Amino acid sequence: MRFISALLVLSALALSGCARTDHIGKAPSFTPTTNNQEHYAMMNPPLPTQASVSRRSDTASLWSRNRQSLLGDRRAASRGDILTVVIEVDEKAQIDNESERNRSGSETLSVPQLIGLPQRLNSKLPAGATTDPLVDFSSDSKSSGDGSVKRSEKLTLRVAATVVDVLPNGVLAIQGTQELRVNFELRELLVSGYVRSEDVSRQNEITFDKIASARVSYGGRGQITDMQQPRVGQQVLDAVLPF
Repeated sequence: MRFISALLVLSALALSGCARTDHIGKAPSFTPTTNNQEHYAMMNPPLPTQASVSRRSDTASLWSRNRQSLLGDRRAASRGDILTVVIEVDEKAQIDNESERNRSGSETLSVPQLIGLPQRLNSKLPAGATTDPLVDFSSDSKSSGDGSVKRSEKLTLRVAATVVDVLPNGVLAIQGTQELRVNFELRELLVSGYVRSEDVSRQNEITFDKIASARVSYGGRGQITDMQQPRVGQQVLDAVLPF
């Protein structure tokens, strides 16, 4: 059992180190743009749901709905189409909580005629000393709490996304990736979600607030990111140690 546990830990450490060995002595490598979901959507267009009869006038007319015409609708509507996602996040949140509680209590119990014991003890005590009261209880407790949460986030980005699927109700599933390498640091931007075709503007753009189940990841990998992240062993100890 110990051997298996040690083997699992070593495997996890080896896998975590593979991502860092990619940019040892060189800049991080870009993620391949082939054999992913976006490339598959572009290379495999969906089959038409109904047969359409083409006419020569459709391509020659300026008022045709065909995308190739002058006034055709070029907004993303089918699998493999590309649209621009505009991400503008400027949010602020501030929460302040404060609580205070005080409680005090005292109890005094006196038995001056307990078989004459107090009188006998008082006579042997120095002047001014007494055994009254024999029992005395007192308690005092105080608790206070103060909490504050303050967050401010601002992000402005634009990324091209691909329609990877069209759901039965006409909603478009989009996914987009963008990578920017500066020296030895690679910045990654990932976005995915679901949009309605009617929410896409005439400029073939969709804003972030109109994307359902939006998932946006803005991070990176490289030498600077490696220095900011704690070592895997330190993360394991932080999660296991109870103190």
